[in-house]
Amino acid sequence: MTTPTTDQTRDFIGYGPNPPRITWPDGVTLAVNLVLNYEEGAEYSWLEDGRNDNWGEYNIPNSPPVRDLGTETHFEYGSRVGVWRLARMFDRYQIPVTVSACAVALQKNPAVVEWMNARNHDLLGHGLRWSEYSTMPRDEEERQLSEAIALYEKLTGRRPLGWNCRSFPSVNTRDLIVREGGFLYYSDPCNDDLPYFLDHDGTELLVVPYSKTLNDSRYLIAPGYSNPRDFAEDCRAAIDYMAEESQELGGRMLTICVHARWMGQPNRAHGLREVIEHVQKTPGAAFMRREDIARHWLKLHRGAGQDGGRA
Repeated sequence: MTTPTTDQTRDFIGYGPNPPRITWPDGVTLAVNLVLNYEEGAEYSWLEDGRNDNWGEYNIPNSPPVRDLGTETHFEYGSRVGVWRLARMFDRYQIPVTVSACAVALQKNPAVVEWMNARNHDLLGHGLRWSEYSTMPRDEEERQLSEAIALYEKLTGRRPLGWNCRSFPSVNTRDLIVREGGFLYYSDPCNDDLPYFLDHDGTELLVVPYSKTLNDSRYLIAPGYSNPRDFAEDCRAAIDYMAEESQELGGRMLTICVHARWMGQPNRAHGLREVIEHVQKTPGAAFMRREDIARHWLKLHRGAGQDGGRA
């Protein structure tokens, strides 16, 4: 039996001063991936876990040892109202998004699955539940990964082609993803602006990096966003800079992440609307699904070596 590997050498160099020059489909120079995180109903709750989650509207590290109806109902807002406000917005502007959803969250709200499939939004695996993986035993993480994939297939008719954990992966996550197989890409790392390949015990793994920078979780942490203008201006600054940089370096990629219970609030949705309109007005910028970014990168660079995307 092959010994599971947890050795993940840190890479401080990546592409260095010469990132690969790429061209996205249809002449796009800045690929903007908008990720809708859908976790409602999959979070920790007193009824199911004997503990409360700490990512409600108020991020309180030590919740009292009783049922927290305030946090529970805040998560419910995301599934009852927030996700549909965002869905209507995406439909109105006819943009493709990536839905990073927990399998159990989709199970509890089948209409979300119907909307995803009808609009052909791609699915990014986000766990069986919205669990903390960093200290989870390997065999339990493996069980949850397998059960999640089976549930995704049952609910959506497809398996996720990418994977992204809650907040922090464990030292086992990457190895489990490779051993499970069937994934097009992996998205836990946040260490680059462009996709890259890495070698995991002889298996080539494509990483499409995630980002915690342009993320509406910053409404709940400091330093963060105090109002929707902060979020919109932060995104606009990144879009403008990357659009300019693409003229010098070639195609760029930018990830913007939102959550149903946070960005689905009407004031914050206003800020996201401004961002969507700004992307659509920026020459060369366009929204792309994560799956399409991964497929395009594989088509251009698989097996091409360092100059073709290997970090």
